[in-house]
Amino acid sequence: KREGFEHKTQGTLFFDVVRILKHHKTKMILLENVPGLITHNNGNTFSVIKDVLENELGYEIFYKVINASEHGVPQERKRIYIVGFLKDAYDKDIQFEWPEVNEGHTYINQYLEDHPIGYGISTHLQNNYLFKKDDGRPQIINKNTKVKVKTLLASYHKIQRLTGTFVLDGETGLRLLSENECKAIMGFPKDFKVPVSRTQMYRQFGNSVAVPIVEKIVKQVLAASKKSSIKNKTKIKIRDSFNHIPEQAQTNI
Repeated sequence: KREGFEHKTQGTLFFDVVRILKHHKTKMILLENVPGLITHNNGNTFSVIKDVLENELGYEIFYKVINASEHGVPQERKRIYIVGFLKDAYDKDIQFEWPEVNEGHTYINQYLEDHPIGYGISTHLQNNYLFKKDDGRPQIINKNTKVKVKTLLASYHKIQRLTGTFVLDGETGLRLLSENECKAIMGFPKDFKVPVSRTQMYRQFGNSVAVPIVEKIVKQVLAASKKSSIKNKTKIKIRDSFNHIPEQAQTNI
C-alpha cells in the first residue's frame, strides 16, 4: 500500500534523513526508493523531497530510475536513486554521470542450486492456492529458464502467487528460492553471512538494495567529487575497496 508521508512509521523516515543531514552537513548523499515515489500523490511527495533537499538543505541533486537487471543481477528491480552534493562544500558545479549499463545479460539459471533442503512448498498449497487458476502465475523457473526473475519482495516468505518466483525442484517438486539464490539476485557474495531466521532472511533481502548498482553509483559519486575542488581542502576519507558495501546494504533508507 502506497501511503507516502501518511504512513505512520515509514512516512517519517525522510524527515529523519533530513534531521541527520542538517546536523552532519554530509557532502555527498545517496538515497534509494521504489520508482512509485515519483508519481505518488500526483508527484507531490517527490516534489516535497526535491524542494527540501535542494532549497532547505542546499544540495545539488541528480535522480534516475535504474533497473538492477541492467547492472549484473538476474532480477528485474527498478528503483529510483537520488544522488546529492552539498553545494556549499564545492567550488564549482558538480559533473555527475550515471553508470553505464552492463554489456550482456545475467540470468537466474546460472545460479540455481540442486535440491537445497528445507525450501519445499507443500502440495496442498500448490494445488489449492498457487495453481488454482491457469493464468500463467506464479513465475516458475528451472535450470533451463533463461530469464530475470521478478522483483524480490520483503513478503516473499508468504508465498504469494501474483508476485512470487518459485523453482521446479525440491522434495515436493516446487520450492522457494534458496538463501544463496537470493544472494545472487541481490548481488551479494556467496560467502555473505546471514545470521537470521529464514523468514527474516527473505525480509532483509527483499528490503535490501541491489549491491552492484549501488557500488557503481558510489564510484561515480566519488569520481564527480574528485573533479570538483572541495572548499577549505576538506579531506574525504574513503575506503580503498568496496568489500564492506554488502554488510551495509541491508540498511535501506
